[in-house]
Amino acid sequence: MPQIESNLELTSWRDELNRAFAVTGEGWGHVEAMTLDDAALDRRFDAGWGSTDGAPFTVWTGRFVYFPWRYDGSQSVAWVSRHPDGSATKPIGGG
Repeated sequence: MPQIESNLELTSWRDELNRAFAVTGEGWGHVEAMTLDDAALDRRFDAGWGSTDGAPFTVWTGRFVYFPWRYDGSQSVAWVSRHPDGSATKPIGGG
């Protein structure tokens, strides 16, 4: 399961998704559905170690499903293929 590690302490899910899209080659035009409204997407939160301030979400595109990833309280975005691709998914979260 690919993921990015946030190096920002104050961020938003829009910022983190933009970073993930830069890796996957996707963008907002590829989004088919998501569980966040604009206010929740832009809400700033502390993504640093020891906190879990980001709201839960799921974003679907034609190729991937994006969701929050957490390790020891640090939060960022992870994604898996939307279609069977034979790749195993690592456990989510931890710490």
